[in-house]
Amino acid sequence: MSARVLSLGWRAAYLGAAALLYLVDQMTKAWAVRRLRLGETVRVVEGFLHFGYAENTGIAFGQLQEGGQFGRWMLAALAALATVGVLVYLFRASGAGDRVLGACALLLAGIAGNLTDRVRLGYVIDFIELHLGSFQWPTFNVADAAICVGAALLALDLILEGRQESRRQKAEGSKQAEGGTH
Repeated sequence: MSARVLSLGWRAAYLGAAALLYLVDQMTKAWAVRRLRLGETVRVVEGFLHFGYAENTGIAFGQLQEGGQFGRWMLAALAALATVGVLVYLFRASGAGDRVLGACALLLAGIAGNLTDRVRLGYVIDFIELHLGSFQWPTFNVADAAICVGAALLALDLILEGRQESRRQKAEGSKQAEGGTH
């Protein structure tokens, strides 16, 4: 089997994983609507993990809440463009390793999950609340978590690739210096 076919197979597998995570996101949001919409809070781990219903018309951490219909469709258009961009990158990035492909899958699932809510409902359903003492992290959902982890994996890959490139350059410099002294 050629490396190209194998590579496409792995990319398709990551795309399948993204589809499964998208479904998990949508199912958990449907659960939140049925169980939490009327103001109930489920305390999973008291003082740390609670589930409470919230509707977010803006972006992450409640920013840009006052955009109205223009904001709704502008954010939807940006999310659609981001989805296409991640898909193109997923299938075109040569030499992409598991960390990058996994990051793309997480980003795809998360962006598509929130895009579905925004187009269908006009807002994104959030329900996960994390508390640490008196601090409460802004309410989020599975899609938001996937986006954050995917972005962190891409950042980690950039850092590790930068270090690897630096080592490569130092090794080449050492070889050139040795070659010049003989």
